[in-house]
Formats: sequence, structure tokens, C-alpha cells
Amino acid sequence: MLSKRVAPLLALALALPLATGCGGAAGADSGGAKSVTVTVGYQSKTINTVTAGTLLRSLGYFEEELAAQGRKDGIAYHVKWQDYATGAPITAQMTAGKIDIGSMGDFPLLINAARGKELKQPTKLVSVTGYNLRGGLNTVVVAPGSPLKTLGDLRGRKVSTSVGSAADGTLVRALQQAGIDPDKGIHKLNQQPSVGASALAAGSVDALSQFVAWPGQLAFEGKGNALYDGAQLNLPTFHGVTVRAKFAKDHAAVLDAFLVAQRRATDYLRAKPVAAAESVAKETGLPAEVVYLYNGADGIATFDPALRPELIAALKRDVPVLKAEKLVDDVDVDAFVDPAPLRRAVRAAAYPQAPAARPELWLKGQDTTRSFDSANALLAAVKAAKGADVRAAYVPDAVTGTLWLANRAVWVADGAELRAFVTPAGAQAYVAQHPAARTVDYAHALELAS
Repeated sequence: MLSKRVAPLLALALALPLATGCGGAAGADSGGAKSVTVTVGYQSKTINTVTAGTLLRSLGYFEEELAAQGRKDGIAYHVKWQDYATGAPITAQMTAGKIDIGSMGDFPLLINAARGKELKQPTKLVSVTGYNLRGGLNTVVVAPGSPLKTLGDLRGRKVSTSVGSAADGTLVRALQQAGIDPDKGIHKLNQQPSVGASALAAGSVDALSQFVAWPGQLAFEGKGNALYDGAQLNLPTFHGVTVRAKFAKDHAAVLDAFLVAQRRATDYLRAKPVAAAESVAKETGLPAEVVYLYNGADGIATFDPALRPELIAALKRDVPVLKAEKLVDDVDVDAFVDPAPLRRAVRAAAYPQAPAARPELWLKGQDTTRSFDSANALLAAVKAAKGADVRAAYVPDAVTGTLWLANRAVWVADGAELRAFVTPAGAQAYVAQHPAARTVDYAHALELAS
């Protein structure tokens, strides 16, 4: 039985324009040869899905793999790419048989599983795109100059989010930890990310809880300051690839080709992170510096198609949150997760887990970045460059490890050591425990760097 809260959302998504042609459509091309069309739903600006979406599309790897498969079996394969802002419309199109393969965040994946089961159009989770083991992909931001400094300050305030998204899940959990009822303690507005960002700028909402890359983009453009770092939850969050079960059964070779192509795109991103960021920026219109913040060598997201046990365990912990929000009745995660296609197609072990992020400096005209052992060293390099040649400087939060823009971080001077924090609350918590420490602005931090 579909919940009362999710039904209007899915009805709205179903009302969106449908993909041209049916997903997985089989027929004959103009020359009489058999043809198969595969429709892929993706979120171009949700940039930790790029290895199954934006970057994959721009590289052409999926089409290459399908062309090779076509030479083997005599089938003409065609790909239709459908771009959406969130996972909900992708799910709606999948359950209508209009999209075959889609990528979305962990909470939308669970709704995808539940909706597919309800409508007898089951789906399967077959790979992961990007993840963060602490939850740093989601952030709550406020407008510059906002008096709100802690999560507790949101009590009674208007907060924009996309209900049922990974960012909404972070907001719900964070509020609960702060002793605030997510349903009654705030005024939650269910909005698309772009609408929420505009509402924040207009002052019609007090805060915005969103997923990658919206928080970073707002911070980069000087339109938002981080209030809450999702990594404070210390719970993994990720995006993954889901496929219609019937399509996976009827067109296993196509799914294999997709997963091989995704692995190739992942290899490319990891080997050439700056080039990948520039490519995604060109395709989406996002600033490359923001793309790199998440998808760079030490970025917030780690890319690996493997269905890691800790991610699947996190998915199971997400189910009660969605049930409490009345967005799903229940989800059998073990039945939803299918590791067999990835094992069959790729036959490769998971990438090593990413080490702790290090400060990085991206200079103009450079196709690589430079890493540093400390925040002091990074700031000294920025200072030496005199700003003219600096494209972006990145620094990890001293506690959560979440990479952030150095000029948007909250800085603390503790003796000769400089530490960066994503949020004012994080900096204040450190200062409270270290009597000699004090917060300083970015300009002062640069002056203190040696």
C-alpha cells in the first residue's frame, strides 16, 4: 500500500514528460537488423553519480561497449539518456517501464525498491557510484550573515529539502540527535534543490538541506555557509545504480556493458580527477572547482562500483527512517541488492578505501593539484601565490575530515597550528575544549601561516 505522503510525490513525477521510446525496446532498424534501445536515467548535477551518468555519457564508454557487444550478437544497440534533478522521477519512469537503468542516492534507492515491488516492476541495486563513509555528501546551509550558528537554532524555522532524498535523511537524523522533532520542530518545505537554493537567497527559507553538489556550489558562490556537516552523523551515505529486474534478465549483456563502462569511467576519474572535473563542469555548467571539491583526488566522494558491506548495512539502517516518515512501508534490502551482475561483468576487487583527505591547492593553468601535509602548509602556499594564481584551495575539517573550500571554512588558531572546520559549531566545540585556541577569519589565518 502506497503511503499517503509519497503518493502525491510519485504522481507528480509520473506527470513529467516521459522518455521518448520505451526502455528496453526491441525492434528492427531501417536495415532490418534487430535493435535494442536502453534508456538511462541520471542526475547530471548530482555529481557523485557521474560514473553512471554525466561523465560516463561524455566519455562514450557505454556506447563503445554496446557497439562491441553488437558486433558479437548482431544487434544494433541504442542509448537514450534522460536527465533529472532528483531520484523520484527516475523511479516513476522505471516503474512505468520507461527507464531501464537509473542512478540515485541511498534513500531514493530504497523508495525505488519499495515502489518497484508495489507495482510489480521490481528493481535491483547492482553497483555504487560515489560514497562517503561518514555521511559528508549532505550538508545543511544558511544564507551569509544568518544569525543561525547551530542545528539547534533551526527550531521553529523554515527549512527547504527534497523529501525522500539522502539530504532529507541527513536532516531528519541530525534534528533527532539535536532533540528536535523533524515533523513538528521545524517547518519543512519539500522543494527541488534549485527551488530551495533560490528560496534561501530570497530569504523565504532559513536553511537548506541538500545533497552534493548544491551545498558546495552555494558556498563557492558566496551564497551559503555550512551550518551542519553530514559527516557529524558518522553514517555512510552513497549513490548507486538500480536496474529494472526484467530488463536485467532479458538484456543481461546490456547490463554487463553498462557495468564495464561504469568501471572504465571510475578508472578515468580516479586517474585524471582534474580532467574529469573539467569535463563534468562543461557538461553541467557547474564550477569545476565545486565538482573537484566532491570528485577530486581527496574529494568528499570516493568512487568505487563495489557494493561494500558497510554501505549495504547503512542502507538497512535507513529503512526505519523512511518508515517513520511514512515514505515506505518496508524494504527487503537483501532482496533488493544483487551483486551478481557486477561480479559477472567486472570480475575485479574493490578499490582500496580512500585515505584521509589532505589539503590541496589548484593553481590556474594547471591540470594537476598539489597536496600538503598540513593546513599551515596549504595556507603558506596560498599566501605565496598572492591569490592571483589560485583557482581553489581545499582543506579537510579537523574532526570530520570533510573537504571544504579553504576560504569558506571556519578557522581556528591553536598556538602555531591552524585548523579548519566546515561549520561554526564545529570550530566552537574545538575552542571550548582548548582554552588557548581562538577562531580567526581567513585573511588572518593566511597572515598567521608560516
